Amino acid sequence: MNTPNNKRKKASIDRIEKVFIKLLQEKEMDKISVSDICKKSKLNRSTFYANYTDIYDLADTIRDKLENELFLLYKEDYMQGINSNDYVKLFKHIKENQLLYQTYFKLGYDNNYKIINYDEELAKTYFPNGYVSYHMAFFKAGITQIIKMWLKNGCKESPQDMFEIIKSEYRGRDAFFTNE
Repeated sequence: MNTPNNKRKKASIDRIEKVFIKLLQEKEMDKISVSDICKKSKLNRSTFYANYTDIYDLADTIRDKLENELFLLYKEDYMQGINSNDYVKLFKHIKENQLLYQTYFKLGYDNNYKIINYDEELAKTYFPNGYVSYHMAFFKAGITQIIKMWLKNGCKESPQDMFEIIKSEYRGRDAFFTNE
C-alpha cells in the first residue's frame, strides 16, 4: 500500500468535494459540469472519474458521508437500541457543518434522508390510534423545516435553544389530540 498516494487521493477527493459544495452555493446541480469541478480544483478529469461515476455519484457520496457522520454521532443509541432524543447533539453538528447541511438540503435529500432515526415504538405509546406513520411524516417534515429555517438564518440560536423549540412544540400534546 502506497501511503503517499493514499494521502494524495484523499486530498484530491477533498478538493473535488469542497469545489462541488462551493459551486452548489452558486448554481444548481444540473448546471455544474465535471469540467467546472476539475478546473476549479485544478485536477484532471481522470482523477474525478477515478473516484466518481458522475456528478450524481459525487452528490450521493457527500450525502452518505453526512449520514454516516450522524450515525456515528448516535452510534451508542443505536447499539443500545434506545433513542436518547438528544437533539442538542444534532443541532451542534448542524451548526458546526452548516455548509454541508445546506448542500444536503439543496440536493433535495430531505424527502428520503436518514438524519433522524425515529423511534417508532416510543411513538406508538403516545399515538396508540394506529396513525403513527402520519405522526412520523408530520414530525419529519416539521423538524426538516425547522433545521432549514435555522440554517437560512445563519444558526443564530444556540443548539440548546433549538432543542427547547422542538420540546415546546410537543408540550401539551394531549390537548391537541383530544376530540372534545
